[in-house]
Amino acid sequence: MPPFHRLTAVFCLAAAQAVADPVNIRPDMPSVTVETPEGPVEISRIQDNTNELWGTWSQTSRPCPPFCIQPISPAPGVTTIGELELLDFLEKNEGILIDSRTYDWYAGGTIPGAVNIPYDVVVDRLGELGCEADFDGWDCTGAQRVALFCNGVWCGQSPTAIRNMIGEGYPAERILYYRGGMQMWRMLGLTVTGDDS
Repeated sequence: MPPFHRLTAVFCLAAAQAVADPVNIRPDMPSVTVETPEGPVEISRIQDNTNELWGTWSQTSRPCPPFCIQPISPAPGVTTIGELELLDFLEKNEGILIDSRTYDWYAGGTIPGAVNIPYDVVVDRLGELGCEADFDGWDCTGAQRVALFCNGVWCGQSPTAIRNMIGEGYPAERILYYRGGMQMWRMLGLTVTGDDS
């Protein structure tokens, strides 16, 4: 076989191997379908075994402040979850997934099914989450179960939103915190919707 053809064959074999091994979420779960306002979306992992993070998502060392490592729990009573728990939350339609980042980040790509309620306006929008305005602020006895996320363990937007919500009377036990955020979601090659997906 001529050298050029051997090189082409090696390249084609390497390319085939890059996508040959399935990339499941769990051994028994290749994907999860979630309902969104735009219709069902299948969440799976990128199947290219050579896929890598790029740009902002590959940065490891942002200046602190403001990009400081966040605690596992942003407030007492809040449950911190990982990807599998978040997928379960979405698949079972157990509440509202809130992307608490500013709109520019949200528009650049988000987790399927997420609604954008930025951290700096969440208190003004508690009515969308089952709270009712009263003379003293908010009555959150009918608050829905929510899961909040932002850009990752170095992002303070969702922890700030969570603390502000609790400060207005939102029950901490109805709040889930996906600490890994978009950086971990993208690192695992999970489906992203939006302009930069």
